[in-house]
Amino acid sequence: MPQIALITGATSGIGEACAHQFASQGYRLILLARREERLQQIARDLTEQYGVATNILVADVRLKDQVEEALATLSGADREIDVLVNNAGLSQGLDPIDKGNTDDWDTMIDTNVKGLLYVSRVVSGWMVNRGKGHVINIGSIAAKEVYPNGNVYCATKHAVDALSKGMRIDLLPHGIKVTAIHPGMVETEFSLVRFKGDAGRAKKVYEGLEPLVAPDIADAVWYAASRPAHVNINDLVIMPSAQATGTIVNRK
Repeated sequence: MPQIALITGATSGIGEACAHQFASQGYRLILLARREERLQQIARDLTEQYGVATNILVADVRLKDQVEEALATLSGADREIDVLVNNAGLSQGLDPIDKGNTDDWDTMIDTNVKGLLYVSRVVSGWMVNRGKGHVINIGSIAAKEVYPNGNVYCATKHAVDALSKGMRIDLLPHGIKVTAIHPGMVETEFSLVRFKGDAGRAKKVYEGLEPLVAPDIADAVWYAASRPAHVNINDLVIMPSAQATGTIVNRK
């Protein structure tokens, strides 16, 4: 019986790359995201390329009822999830605290923190019942340091870091691994979302350097997931070689 990976935020960037990585290793996939057409296309691509079964769940992780209803459609063997990749996350805006948009704050907190919790609450319960599993949370360098105008986004990723530590303690007696992976600059839709579709501003973030790309992070996720049963990667920070901290980069 193939192992199962559930990946949130699976329609682009790191989530989509993780789907390809796990599919290439023969995993059955459960992909959760908001964009149904995109989910369907990715599922078709994965089946065509790797011959794996893929189940799609359409839900916005910010909405507890949607998450619970989507996950409730899984039954039997589909609940025997071996790896949960909590990837869904975003940043909105880049403003000082006194000028911050409170709607942006709500979106980041609801997605990055509450969304991760809503999914983890259900899936970790299934893992506890089985006595095994692995939760992999995608954080950020913003989980390790705070940079100018990053205030609320950094706070949400610090929360992901703290939650990962708390999960590791709580789930330890049940044989469940917990890993946090914290990327630096990765060129995905991230900056485009942060700057609300301003492609020019998003592109400038990566000018003059070679950033990470989504498959780099998917490779790290797979590394963590594929360790022997007695080995857990607790915490992994991954940066492009041109980046030293959240704000110090070498541009050419």
